[in-house]
Amino acid sequence: MRLAPHLYRLGNDLVACYLVDTPDGITLIDAGLPGHWRDLQRELRSLGKSADDIRGLVLTHGDSDHIGFAERLRSEHGVPVYVHAADAVRARTGDKPKVAVGPMRPGATLGFFGYSLRKNGLRTRYVGDVTEFGDGDVLDLPGRPEIVGMPGHSPGSVAVHVPVADAVFVGDALTTRHVLTGRTGPQPAPFTDDPAEALDSLDRIAGLPASWVLPGHGAPWRVSPGEVGEAVRKG
Repeated sequence: MRLAPHLYRLGNDLVACYLVDTPDGITLIDAGLPGHWRDLQRELRSLGKSADDIRGLVLTHGDSDHIGFAERLRSEHGVPVYVHAADAVRARTGDKPKVAVGPMRPGATLGFFGYSLRKNGLRTRYVGDVTEFGDGDVLDLPGRPEIVGMPGHSPGSVAVHVPVADAVFVGDALTTRHVLTGRTGPQPAPFTDDPAEALDSLDRIAGLPASWVLPGHGAPWRVSPGEVGEAVRKG
């Protein structure tokens, strides 16, 4: 789905990942669930492109619902997968601490897990090899993605600022649709390692120039990054 010039979303409000199309090639942000591979192929065809035009996949963190087709893209097409050094083991092995789940509503929770099953969420392959980055890095990929560390949801959770897309991709640093309750609007994401640290990290994107703040779960959000911290805390 086209959001703006250069900017496309794959998936839906339950699980989403993103495509940035530039004259220099394509950068992907996150890889959703394994079944989003078909969504990717469909979007590429609509653009007259193929997987060979993808120069890199940048992960906002290493959780399983963000690395879905990453290993397939890497192993079959040689696309490098980038992740923060603090989440590299998580992306390669799925090693994640147990965390408090928080509030749940049966309908929303069943809907999320049902969608995950339909998108082959139980068949996630962890990433065989990753390229690590750190806070403040600017990646040599189309759109020159800028990395902003946002620890809390995971140690290596990041925001990815892509100026050409006028967007900041925040993964699970926040959500605009809680997958376990169905509640919409900006709010903390579930399954977060350190909720207090995650809230503090929201201020790290406040100075970024962008019109879109794009989570891994929930509707795309047209907002200044400077307004995000207060809005989530109020939510």
